[in-house]
Amino acid sequence: MYKELSDESLTALLKSDDSAALETLFHRYYKSLCQYCSVYTKDFTAAEEITADLFIKLWDGRMESNILHIKNYLFVSARNLALNYKQKKRAPLDFTEDLQVHAHLSPDVNTPFKILTGKESYDRILCMIDTLPERQREVLLMSRIDQVDKHRVAELLGISVRTVETTLYQSIKQLRLLLKGSRNFTSGS
Repeated sequence: MYKELSDESLTALLKSDDSAALETLFHRYYKSLCQYCSVYTKDFTAAEEITADLFIKLWDGRMESNILHIKNYLFVSARNLALNYKQKKRAPLDFTEDLQVHAHLSPDVNTPFKILTGKESYDRILCMIDTLPERQREVLLMSRIDQVDKHRVAELLGISVRTVETTLYQSIKQLRLLLKGSRNFTSGS
């Protein structure tokens, strides 16, 4: 293994079919990638599978890839795979059951139209969040959507708590500007 080599050197070795480079990257990032994925999946076993699949895809695509920053690539890919897993896990039947539950809880307030409009608004907000810079998007999703404590966010992302707070403030400010600028935005209420 090449513990002393930089990520860039290991990436170059991957292209020359060096499996020890993959093994080094695996040992370097596996644990933190699993923790990072589990924030999104809420299931550590699924996070481990996603991370293992990510390394398999990395190895399979080593010849065609032009990865410049392997750490960024791994974490962005892990997040995307985790979000895909989360999206696939929620079956369409679950949404129908949610509609039925909401209808029984407050039949006069939550009509199916209002619920669907609320879901559309939620989807639009997520699309707007996707336009934020990567770090702002990560902090906002982890803090506000996944309800991860700011100390845990700082630990997972390798930044200070103060940086988490500042980044969260900036992302919320930017999201508000995006929401004000969206002419077709409906609140669903």
